[in-house]
Amino acid sequence: MAFAGAPAPSAPASAAAADRGVVYHVLTWFGVGRGLAHTVGLLVTEPLVVVAVLIGAWVLSRMERRLSARIVGSLRLVPPLVRATPRGSDRARTLAGVFDAVFRTVIWVTALLMVLAQLDLHLAPFVATATIVGAALGFGAQTLVKDFLSGLLIIAEDQYGVGDTIELGDLTATVEGLTLRVTRLRGLDGVVWYVPNGDIRTVGNHSEGTSQAVVDLQVPAGTDLALAGRLAEDEGRQMAASPEWSAELASRPVFVGVLSASASDVTLRLMAATAPGHHFRVANHLRLRVLERWRREGVAWSAETPEQLPGDLSTQPYAPSAATGQGAGAPAAPEPGPPPGAVTGPEPAGGDEAEGEVGSAGGA
Repeated sequence: MAFAGAPAPSAPASAAAADRGVVYHVLTWFGVGRGLAHTVGLLVTEPLVVVAVLIGAWVLSRMERRLSARIVGSLRLVPPLVRATPRGSDRARTLAGVFDAVFRTVIWVTALLMVLAQLDLHLAPFVATATIVGAALGFGAQTLVKDFLSGLLIIAEDQYGVGDTIELGDLTATVEGLTLRVTRLRGLDGVVWYVPNGDIRTVGNHSEGTSQAVVDLQVPAGTDLALAGRLAEDEGRQMAASPEWSAELASRPVFVGVLSASASDVTLRLMAATAPGHHFRVANHLRLRVLERWRREGVAWSAETPEQLPGDLSTQPYAPSAATGQGAGAPAAPEPGPPPGAVTGPEPAGGDEAEGEVGSAGGA
């Protein structure tokens, strides 16, 4: 309350007194002079604010580690079985470290700007520069940002990793490198492909979990299919029992049955669970062993010359006949024709009389 004879303080003076802070008002309340209270406020308040900002930044940087781990855990949209794999856990820790570094940078940059503002430094040039750079990146690097975000999700969800065999459209290749921006692949023909992560929409991974070796074999129509299936399963059982292939086969091959049939051939299918990424090699070797077993057993293809249908002389083996000296499958020998230069044509009428006259003339 103002005294009756005291002059009323002006509005700027009241505002200046109100802006001097809590320390100034506390000291003047205890009877300290205004000049001394103002000086103490300048020497104490600003350092206290700076220290408080630094302490708050340190506390937030310690708390954001758990926040980073929770964010990575929420991004990993994969089943619990895959989440427990060692590679997935390593990637989760790596991504948590990335988020930790990003959040820590943001926290300390914000704290630095607050300290500079407390020291009465003008931040308008910094803010204007950051705005221009952000706008340029937002409009000019949209594809780059898309690639980075897609790569972040690929790594977070552990969709594939280095050494995996994947399918991208018509391309089947092995992953040789994976970054936040691009995936490096090597095709089966040795060509190296660089695919931006933002362009990957659908991907198939042959190396996740157990792979499946699928072997389709064609046999001629009329083959004993039950016997062919038993022989194929027996050969697969022997292959699974061999030390060379036991580590690559997760289960012994199984004869599935008939896949398709036509008037000329029948397609049979065998399947076997293999170790991740070994299905191509196992399928090729299993196909070779089953075909060789069928050939030895004479099921689909005999080891000897197959029996031909009656009357099919074009494919019968050549065997000379005792009567004619020609093989049953060989074409008949052509009859001898007239000697070169001989005139052929219809025999003239009265040929016997003409012959006699020529003979008499020759005798005379």
